[in-house]
Amino acid sequence: MPRPLRIVVPGAVYHITARGNRRQPIYADERDRERFFELLSGVVSRRGWRCHAYCLMPNHYHLVVETPGDLSPGLRELNGRYAQWFNGRHAFTGHLFQGRFHAAIVESDWHAIELSRYVVLNPVRAGLAARPGTWRWSSYRPAVGDAAKPAFLTTAWLLGFFGKDPRAARDAYRRFARDGPGP
Repeated sequence: MPRPLRIVVPGAVYHITARGNRRQPIYADERDRERFFELLSGVVSRRGWRCHAYCLMPNHYHLVVETPGDLSPGLRELNGRYAQWFNGRHAFTGHLFQGRFHAAIVESDWHAIELSRYVVLNPVRAGLAARPGTWRWSSYRPAVGDAAKPAFLTTAWLLGFFGKDPRAARDAYRRFARDGPGP
């Protein structure tokens, strides 16, 4: 039976997740995460995406991206190239990811801001970090100005929900992420 077709909405914002096969880790160390970022940066640039939030967890990742067209080719490129690199580096064979990626359209401003909080609080809920600012592998620190912003990350869209003044918006987002558990 063929897989169901994905709905393509040009200009839509998507919450994307991909999980390791059998829930196994997809990053063994910092170099793996850095390589994932390098590949993500290339895909974002070549495909015209805008990445608004991200979080790399040990066995899965979250992305919040806006894409001008079908996101499947870009994610096939990202996941495929990363899996090849990871398997080659660690002398593994077989699938790295469990099936296809999952993508859900972000349907409202409220959904967007709650989703951004959910994504950056993922390591806190999992017991990997005490606060979102202590997890290096999410968009929280760059969004609030506590770390350099990766080339692939855009923060204006998210911070725009919290005000026009950049400093005040970062502070409001910091409080928002800190004060609530997310969905």
